[in-house]
Parts: sequence; C-alpha cells; structure tokens
Amino acid sequence: MENEFLSKVEDNAAVLVWSESLQSERRDSLAEGHVSELQDFTRVNVVQNELQELRDIWVSWDERIKQLFYQIYGDISYLLDIRVDKHLFRALVQFWNSAYKCFTFGEVDLVPTMEEYTTLLRCPKIQVRKTYVWVFSNQAFVKKLMGISGMSEPWVTARIQQKRDSKCIAWEILRDLILTHPDERKRVDIFALSVYRLVIFPKALRHVDEAVIDLFDCLEKRITPVPAILAETFRSLSSCRKTGEGRFIGCAQLLMVWFHGHFWKVYKVSYRVFSEGYSPLKEEGALQRREDISEEKWMNILQNIKEGDIEWRAYWMVLNEIMYQCGNFDWVPLLGIWGATGYTPLIALRQYKSRQFVPTTYELAQSEFSFKAAHYKKRVQELSDA
Repeated sequence: MENEFLSKVEDNAAVLVWSESLQSERRDSLAEGHVSELQDFTRVNVVQNELQELRDIWVSWDERIKQLFYQIYGDISYLLDIRVDKHLFRALVQFWNSAYKCFTFGEVDLVPTMEEYTTLLRCPKIQVRKTYVWVFSNQAFVKKLMGISGMSEPWVTARIQQKRDSKCIAWEILRDLILTHPDERKRVDIFALSVYRLVIFPKALRHVDEAVIDLFDCLEKRITPVPAILAETFRSLSSCRKTGEGRFIGCAQLLMVWFHGHFWKVYKVSYRVFSEGYSPLKEEGALQRREDISEEKWMNILQNIKEGDIEWRAYWMVLNEIMYQCGNFDWVPLLGIWGATGYTPLIALRQYKSRQFVPTTYELAQSEFSFKAAHYKKRVQELSDA
C-alpha cells in the first residue's frame, strides 16, 4: 500500500516520477487499439426499497439511542432521507467508463474514491487500513444471524428463506425485532443491518441475504466497509453499461451525494462554512433539490460540462492521505460482497488538488469478477494478500 500527502510538492514529484516510469515500462493497456464494448444507451432500473418504516422507527427513537447509533455506525442513518433523482441517475450511468472505472464527462474524468466515501460515512469506529475480505468460512449464516439478532438457533432457522442462489431473511422479520427486542444495543445493530441491506446493498428487495450478513458481522472488528461499497457500485455500473440494461444494486444515495459535492455549481448554490462535526449526508438529506429536469436535459448538461463547471475537490472533503496503488498492483483492488473489481485513483487526483495522470491499466480488466466465477477463490486470495 502506498499513501502520500499529495498536497505537498515533493510528493507530487514522487508520484509523477513513479507514474511516468510505469507508463514507460507498461504503458496504458487500454489506450492503444482499445475498442469500447459499451452500449450506446443504457436502460437502467433504479428501483429502491421502500424506506418509510425505517424512517418512522428512527424518528421514534430518543436522542440517547440515536447517539449510540452514531458512535457505532456513523452517519448511515442519514441515507434514509436522501432522495434519488431517477432522471439524473439514469443520465449519470450513461457516462460511466467501464474500462477506466470512472465517469467521463466530455474531457472531464471523475470517480468516487475511498477517501471521499469514508468522509461521507463519518464513522468513528472505522479503521481505514482494516478492509473487508470475503472469507471462505464454515460458520453458517444461521450462526452469524444469531449473533447479530441475539435470537435462538430454532427461532432463526425457522425464518431463513432460500431466494434464488442465496439464503436470506425477510425485512419484515427484522422490523419486528427492532420494535420489540428487549436489548437496546441489539435494536441498534438490527436497524444498522437493515440500512446496509435495504439502502447500501439493495440487491434483493425487502430481504437481507447472507453476503450482507457476512460483511456486517465483520464491522464489529472495526473494518472499513468502504472498499466493498465502492466495489459493488462500480461492478453494478459496469454491468449495466456492458449489457445495455439492468437494475442498479449499488448505493444510489451515496453516489448522488458524491455527485452533488462536485457538481453543485450546476445548481448555482453555495454552501456554508462547516465545523468538524459537520455531516454532508445530513445536509444533503435536508436539501430540496429540483427533480423536474428531464433525463435528456441532464445528459446534455453532463456532455457539455467544462472544467469550470465543477468543483474538483468536494466542498466537504478535507485533504488527507490518498491511496493510489496497493501491494503489487499499480492500481487499487476492491473486494465487494458479491465480487471484485479495481479502480485507478491516478485518474482522479485533481479531486485532491493535485495533477492527474493517465493510469496504468495493466491487468485492471482481469480484476473484475464474480465470487461465483471459475477459480475465483485463488483470485480473491491474490487481491486480499495485497
């Protein structure tokens, strides 16, 4: 892992030398002769889980329980109040560049980064150097759900369902536990699990599956879920673009907040100076944004974006260390909960007030795979060793 304070002149020079050396040695494996396999237009489905019941539960809690939640899980509860403008989102997907794992708006390249998403989630328990790795554990889904819910094995077993190729439990069962569980900490944990499944990883509507349970079970070890969130966001965007259709199963709410953080000039609005305790997710949830702009109008706006139209560094982002390579990889591998991918932060360094570089994409395409693909265990091990 390489971390640099890229706001310093000497570090900018070091990254420049490193990048130019790699380009001379390996070059960009996509730049010459690359043929895009993307469809001309992607018909993306942005169906979301209904979240009103979760909002009602949150509103019913007193401030003491809410503070307990913030201390353990950070700002994820504010995701419940963030609206997803479907016109904007469908337009945004059209500009996802699957080859470079970034959004390309004309000549402008931007991508959500681990540092930005970590800032948005604002979780005090996250340790950024402890990331989630999907392990081949023999511990049953039932056992993990027992630990999270505090319920008995017969109770949990009786409520497990098989949905397609994975085990899951219905949201309604978790909702009833949140409302009636005698243990306050368990109510908080189950509520957080529901947010992770219904908002952050919304693959199966109104159900919580074993992949989310596995990640959530690891949060107690203070791992950061950010790489997994980014991985599934990037994988879903790429999947929709490659097939020309599909349902987005990443966290649309976080992606919207990230977009507004860089493109607020499009709305011609200004932001107040914020304190150390400022929450960008909270402020975004309280804003009333226009939703009457058509998808076609958004596509025209994004296609004609100029450098002066965007804020390279999001208004809520504080400069810090930046990961631009990892282990033996010249880019950053991301392990999700259903598969893996990678991304190239060198293409987004202007988001940290540094110069951008053409990234080396050697073997980047091979980093994207499902955990059900052939020989995936060996490939997961290679990425996790990094």
